Amino acid sequence: QVQLVESGGGLVQAGGSLRLSCAADGRTFNTYTMGWFRQAPGKGREYVGAINWTGSSEYGDSVKGRFTISRENAKNTVHLEMNSLKAEDTAVYYCAASNVGTWSDSRSYEHWGQGTRVTVSS
Repeated sequence: QVQLVESGGGLVQAGGSLRLSCAADGRTFNTYTMGWFRQAPGKGREYVGAINWTGSSEYGDSVKGRFTISRENAKNTVHLEMNSLKAEDTAVYYCAASNVGTWSDSRSYEHWGQGTRVTVSS
């Protein structure tokens, strides 16, 4: 029902910033909770944060105070602003959409993007 495409990944120096975007199709984008997850080499999928249909957001402990999620419903787009990047932030970042009002449980997200790679050099 919803297709997601991430963009904005790349190589950045530690301490720098990067903004990821996730574009979704469909006219019902505003009804979905949009989550961000990441997977580092050799590690499992990690919850980054999410924003629900009312604009409320929450974040995983490892990124609190550094990352900010926002959404532009008119453009069917969600953003992940990453600041003070660390080497351990290196991962493939995925956006996902849920229509059941969840947060960190990846099992509740029905739609996933292809991922965009972020590499932080130290």
